[in-house]
Amino acid sequence: MKSISSVKIIIAGALSALFCGCAAQYNNTSAKRPVVEAVYVAKPPVLDGTLNDPAWLKAPACKLTMPRRVYSKSPKAMLETLGTEMREEGEFRLLWDHSFLYIGVNFTDSDVHAYGEEDNLHHYSLGDVAEVFLKPANDTYYWELYATPTGKKTSFFFPARGCRLSPLMKLSPLGLSVSARFEGTLNKWGDRDTSWSAVMVIPFKDLEQYGAKFGPGTEWLIFMARYNYSRYLPAPELSSYPQQAETPNFHIHEEYATLKFVNGK
Repeated sequence: MKSISSVKIIIAGALSALFCGCAAQYNNTSAKRPVVEAVYVAKPPVLDGTLNDPAWLKAPACKLTMPRRVYSKSPKAMLETLGTEMREEGEFRLLWDHSFLYIGVNFTDSDVHAYGEEDNLHHYSLGDVAEVFLKPANDTYYWELYATPTGKKTSFFFPARGCRLSPLMKLSPLGLSVSARFEGTLNKWGDRDTSWSAVMVIPFKDLEQYGAKFGPGTEWLIFMARYNYSRYLPAPELSSYPQQAETPNFHIHEEYATLKFVNGK
């Protein structure tokens, strides 16, 4: 079984990051942001929850990593146990056409968990989840999107990083759709599973509802992350692309990447 105390430490930190405003103001002057490429496809990929469609091979893989310094507030013994090495790999790939952004995820997972039975829940506290954050580079608002191994989805909206209030989180939902597939047995910790994958489909028009255009020639930021719970891990793995500096906080916009739309070859 997973360590309950370890889970509480991680979740408490995540919830604190989610609901507490950040004092620092957003600054879009960084010239060192990583670039995430979304590759154009004339025909949408097959939406079956896998990345088996050859179109996905055109897109660069964004490999997840642990923060450079992990859980700095944890006891020393836990720090030595966790380290910064990924134990179960994961990646994101991005495609686009003139109407939709397609985000595919493929995760190694020895113990697949997903207890949320509805959409628009805080699925990071209910099991394994892929998270995507999308933000106009020159505005304050952004979306936080989830996909689970069972195809459940969440689209939370924040007017600003300093205004992450529960009554506002569902103010501006997206027409997000999710397909997913897992290899193994769901919510059974007594055996060993293999993996799970998902495809998120996001309409351009919904991202443009507040005036920022989305697509080639526009300036948007993106951040991709994963919550991975397993009895075979010393603690839940909270990984991301780009890599974070230390304790996971997925709302640090200064660590987001630039989203670039490119034509396929």
